[in-house]
Amino acid sequence: MVLKTFGWSFAVTAVGLVAAVLIDGWTAFGIVLILSVLEISLSFDNAVVNAGILKKMSPFWQKIFLTVGVLIAVFGMRLVFPVVIVAITASLNPIDAVDLALNDADRYQQLVTDAHPAIAAFGGMFLLMIFLDFIFEERDIKWLGWIERPLAKLGKVDMLSVCIALVVLLVSALYFASHAHQHGGIHVNKAETVLLSGVGGLITYLVVGGLSGFFENRLEEEEEREHEAEEEARREGKPVSAVTLAGKAAFFMFLYLEVLDASFSFDGVIGAFAVTNDIILMALGLGIGAMYVRSLTVYLVRQGTLDDYVYLEHGAHYAIGALAAILLVTIRFEINEFITGLTGVVLIAWSFWSSVRRNNALAAAEGKGETSDDKAEVSSGV
Repeated sequence: MVLKTFGWSFAVTAVGLVAAVLIDGWTAFGIVLILSVLEISLSFDNAVVNAGILKKMSPFWQKIFLTVGVLIAVFGMRLVFPVVIVAITASLNPIDAVDLALNDADRYQQLVTDAHPAIAAFGGMFLLMIFLDFIFEERDIKWLGWIERPLAKLGKVDMLSVCIALVVLLVSALYFASHAHQHGGIHVNKAETVLLSGVGGLITYLVVGGLSGFFENRLEEEEEREHEAEEEARREGKPVSAVTLAGKAAFFMFLYLEVLDASFSFDGVIGAFAVTNDIILMALGLGIGAMYVRSLTVYLVRQGTLDDYVYLEHGAHYAIGALAAILLVTIRFEINEFITGLTGVVLIAWSFWSSVRRNNALAAAEGKGETSDDKAEVSSGV
């Protein structure tokens, strides 16, 4: 199971590390290895959230996620995206931007660093909306119940997530963007840039998420019919297959996954410049990490980990909220990538530990013959 799921990741790791040695010896080998670990640590929460979405999709679209999706993640976000950012912010044509990335690493790093406020605002707002929509939704299973219960009640207010996100963006533009950190330690006013980029991130979330939800709702009648077929199959002793997303719904869910992955990759791409200016080594290291994130996503789906450890998804979304806040703060202040990665790891580890405690409590309740109401109380979380 492990080899089948992570086989391509192992192969890409071997090829990437060998390529690094051939490019610049063992120093490059170490740089690529560090970048791979950095990407995995920063994106573990991405894998958990992806798994929650991917398990709803058909095997065909899961394969698309692992093939076309990997190409977009590895080559698009880890190689092409930094070059595109430089081309846009520096008003360069793509050829000149590529030449700059390959032949003038210091200047290239300066331009990417100067573009950070726009990147952070776009990614921060997209991730913030994911977090807000999660915590304002009423759920049967709650992890931090003392927080989630009142927030679920507040979530009944229409457009509350959008209103809060816009307030956060306004505060970020007025406070953080007014003294945005730039290359060389200087600070400039990037309020207009942050506002425009943040609104762009918000619009992207609303459009992609809205289309996904629209086509999901269109499948409700079909799912009801399939549910009736499942009940009949159970009565006749036939195998039952889960209802999965297909067609337009799956396509927009796939698109949503790719935009989500792009938002998660922002901090990894920016943080990579603390390790190296070499765009090739950066693409190799971050690409290897992205492969493991993809494989981990599929592993979580196939193993049913999210069903067994029900608070993992909660922990991942809290990590998303933390990452959104960190991205917005980094518009003005520098935050070490170790803190960013550790925050997500701690939250997910905590949610995993809580899930284990819940499972043990449920097992103990079953052993004592407690009622279903008692078990529901145990499963309500912290």
